[in-house]
Amino acid sequence: MIATEMSPQEIKSKKPYLEWGLSEKEYNYICEKLLKRLPNYTETGLFAVMWSEHCSYKKSKPVLREFPNKNERVLQGPGEGAGIVDIGDGQAVVFKAESHNHPSAVEPYEGAATGVGGIIRDIFSMGARPIAALDSLHFGEINQARTKYLINEVVAGIGGYGNCMGIPTVGGEMTFDECYTGNPLVNAMCVGLMEQKDMQVGRAQGLGNAVMYVGAKTGRDGIHGATFASADFSDEKETQRSAVQVGDPFMEKLLMEACLELTNKHADWLVGIQDMGAAGLASSSCEMASKAGSGLELTLDNVPQREPEMSAYEIMLSESQERMLLCIRAGFEEKVKKLFENYGLEAVVIGRVVKGHQYLLKHKNSIVADIPVSSLTDDVLEEESQEKMPERILQAGKVKNWIPQVSDATEILEKMLQQPTIASKRMFTQTYDSQVRTNTVVGPGSDAAVLRVRGTKKALAMTTDGNGRFVYLDPKIGGKIAVLEAASNLVASGALPLALTDCLNYGDPNDPEIYWELHESVLGMAAACRVLNTPVISGNVSLYNENNGEAIYPTPMVGMVGLVKNIKHIISSFVQHQGDLVFIVGDTEQDFAGSELQKMITGQIKGHLNQINLEKISLRMMRLLKAMEKGLVVSAHDLSEGGLAVALAETTFGTKHGINLKINLSSEELFSETAGRFIVTVTPENQKQFLNEMQGEATYAGKVTNDKKLIVAYNGGQLDLDLQKAEGLWEEAIPCLMKSKD
Repeated sequence: MIATEMSPQEIKSKKPYLEWGLSEKEYNYICEKLLKRLPNYTETGLFAVMWSEHCSYKKSKPVLREFPNKNERVLQGPGEGAGIVDIGDGQAVVFKAESHNHPSAVEPYEGAATGVGGIIRDIFSMGARPIAALDSLHFGEINQARTKYLINEVVAGIGGYGNCMGIPTVGGEMTFDECYTGNPLVNAMCVGLMEQKDMQVGRAQGLGNAVMYVGAKTGRDGIHGATFASADFSDEKETQRSAVQVGDPFMEKLLMEACLELTNKHADWLVGIQDMGAAGLASSSCEMASKAGSGLELTLDNVPQREPEMSAYEIMLSESQERMLLCIRAGFEEKVKKLFENYGLEAVVIGRVVKGHQYLLKHKNSIVADIPVSSLTDDVLEEESQEKMPERILQAGKVKNWIPQVSDATEILEKMLQQPTIASKRMFTQTYDSQVRTNTVVGPGSDAAVLRVRGTKKALAMTTDGNGRFVYLDPKIGGKIAVLEAASNLVASGALPLALTDCLNYGDPNDPEIYWELHESVLGMAAACRVLNTPVISGNVSLYNENNGEAIYPTPMVGMVGLVKNIKHIISSFVQHQGDLVFIVGDTEQDFAGSELQKMITGQIKGHLNQINLEKISLRMMRLLKAMEKGLVVSAHDLSEGGLAVALAETTFGTKHGINLKINLSSEELFSETAGRFIVTVTPENQKQFLNEMQGEATYAGKVTNDKKLIVAYNGGQLDLDLQKAEGLWEEAIPCLMKSKD
């Protein structure tokens, strides 16, 4: 035994498991009920990582059951590496999102890069070829050197990994609020395409079948990474770099191609395949056995290692990147080795499927773990959580909402376009290769990214959306808005929303107020999913997003994919022709709580949100989509941050056109952020048919012009914006902030 390892008796008395995230109650339950003995050092480590929130969802499982996860299109829901949805013609789209928040706060380049690498492996482990990556990034205000460093390094990590892999980074979002200063959110999403016949699962079954380790060697990086992601964050942990993995995208590219050759051409050799993600070899092996109801025997001496004298504990808990675990039918081991050798990769038999349901690990001629598989995966103690409505929400309902006074709408709009959350993110997105593989039809900067499906008339639209401000003010309504915003982005691109993945980013769930936020927002999201028929097919939960005791805004990120039935009906976000008619789809209410205008004018986020009619908005979106599929719509842009005024300006950027409108709204309502609205342009000859399709949901407002002016006559005044000047302000705002001396 290595000198640093404690004996079972020492573990009981010194309690190192507390630092690993295992509670005394859980440790005693393991000893007394599950094993009926004291676990050794390796076994205690296995329980610590497998029972961490990041792997077990012991806090969040009761809440996650609220989500719908099935419909007529879902082929694979939660429980595997990624979700799978039928898109017709024997094809399927595969997608998932993951968070890498704490690693990115500590080591932003590697944290972001390995977040991308991990989510890519989840996709090709299902038998799908990854075709696109997206992200959802939330940082503090751009007024500190540390924040600028984090932004630059995270963007470089995302671009560096995706570009090297030859997978386009096609879309995403980036917001800035003070609450993310010490704990940025780095959520990565990957989308893949596959033939349904190639679908794979992560299972180890069939007596005598081989468990094979493929890919990079195991090192000491990332040990207890899952535990690190399941605890509160603080300045002291900024130096916890051992919990952060180091990525090698060139190795992953080889691994991806080898795995896809195996799954697509030699499916008869393969029983199951799973990524070694959070908790590394420990989670992948015991989860594959657990799902199959099998027993597993592993010989850890056979695990390829890049560092000398690694202990069983280190081998099992390492989160070294670019590794996969395979279950191979007995007799095909040498063929699998040969296949991976052709890519310069190792493929090693490290164990076998055995009778019973034990998880037996051997190392240096000793048994280092002998525990029931289910004790690690199914016997986790779900934790009951206290819930309490925060005082701020109780008080907000008693106070009249803030209504802004806007005397000069033009000046306000110019300032609004320079707010970092609204301003152009081109300086960041231009570091990503969004065109590699040449399938990208619509890339960064539009409502949603759109990629063609080669050999068909179809295309896939995809987006990521999350607005923590709304969820902070009212979790249930904010959760509904998060789903609606994602669906709106897809519909604005001409796509039918299919399903979603999520990253649920919250603070410490042991705080009753934060657990209440989690529960309420999931209820809101689930309600919107049911109305829109967009089940949740995959995702993750990231809790303990706090820095020095201060929680982030509750920030559920929604990643959604939609289907464009005919590529001819992809809709641009930007106005196209002089003389086209401009319509506002949906009604504008006084929705200023949590708005960009409120933050800009008051520096605060406060008030209560107005109720949302999900059924009405869903019907509106389906009518608009039908009009698009009939060829009646030229361009469409959903209204989100900054409201109508900002959306109007955005639809002209990058074009030679302007817009001239006359509308029945106040100057303040130009900046209201009522959900479920769109700006749509239509040719004059299609006006009548378009209005018939919309059944009263579209209001004529004006025309597209051939000058660079945005003129909006509103109740009591006129907005008159020089679009050339405005576009310059919008483009330069973030570069100026990033270059400024703090």
